[in-house]
Amino acid sequence: MEKFKEINPTEIDGNFIRMIGQEWMLITAGNAECCNTMTASWGFVGEMWGKHAAMVVIRPQRYTKEFIDNSEQLTLSFFDAQYRKALSYCGTHSGRDSDKIAEAGLSVAVTDGGVPALAEARLILECRKMYVDKLREDAFIDPAPIEKWYPEKDFHTFYILEIERAYLRE
Repeated sequence: MEKFKEINPTEIDGNFIRMIGQEWMLITAGNAECCNTMTASWGFVGEMWGKHAAMVVIRPQRYTKEFIDNSEQLTLSFFDAQYRKALSYCGTHSGRDSDKIAEAGLSVAVTDGGVPALAEARLILECRKMYVDKLREDAFIDPAPIEKWYPEKDFHTFYILEIERAYLRE
C-alpha cells in the first residue's frame, strides 16, 4: 500500500482503550470492488491462542455485518483527530443506499493481502476471522448491560480476529 509501511503488531504505539473507545475505528470488509465500513467504539486488541488478536462486535442490523460474514478477512483502521467527522458520518449513515465511504471524504485502499481498508488511516490492522459467536442473554451474569445496551434484544455477534499484518502511515 502506498504511504504505509508494514510493521510488527508488537511495534504499535498507543493505548487501545483510548484508540477504540474514545478515538474510534472503522471496520471494513468486502473486496476492492465492493466493500463497506462502519464505525466502532467497542472491541479489544491483545493475544489469543498464541496469536496477535483483536475482537470486534457487530449488531445484526448493520449492513457491514453482511460483508464481514461473507469474508474471511477484514481491516480495522485508526485515524488522526482530523477525521473525526468522517468517522462520525460512517457511524450514522448506512452504505446500503449510497457510497458512504466517498460521502465521508474517505477512499478505499487495498492491503497487501487484498483486503479493503481506508487510505486516510494512520494505522491499519489486517485481520482474519478465527472465531464467531453471538452474545446470548442467558450468558450474562450481570443484567445491567442487557437493560442498558440491548432493550431490543439485538445482541452483538462477536468476532475474534488474528492480526495478520499491521500497517503504519509513513
